[in-house]
Amino acid sequence: MFISNAYAQAGGLADGNPIMTFLPMIAIFIAFYFFLIRPQQKRAKETRAMLSALQVGDEIVISGGIAGKVKKLSDNYLDLEVADNVELKVQRSAVQLLLPKGTLKSL
Repeated sequence: MFISNAYAQAGGLADGNPIMTFLPMIAIFIAFYFFLIRPQQKRAKETRAMLSALQVGDEIVISGGIAGKVKKLSDNYLDLEVADNVELKVQRSAVQLLLPKGTLKSL
């Protein structure tokens, strides 16, 4: 008497185009590709190019924030001079930034 009956209605998308149901998922995938995946691949490519172009005498900063000059290179490791007669052996993958020549003298 006080409560009216509720009846189910037919779904609006049941008769629609099946491509329209997947369009939001496709749009989200495209957005993820252009905003997340593609920039990350570009950054990784630039990092690989920088690591392969390292030479003896380059001034670098490693991921721990230590700056120094490259003294010796091998396939996976490099010797980094951080002060006079103080060298560290670090992995090449730890190199974060290649500094312009003469930067360490100004620090």
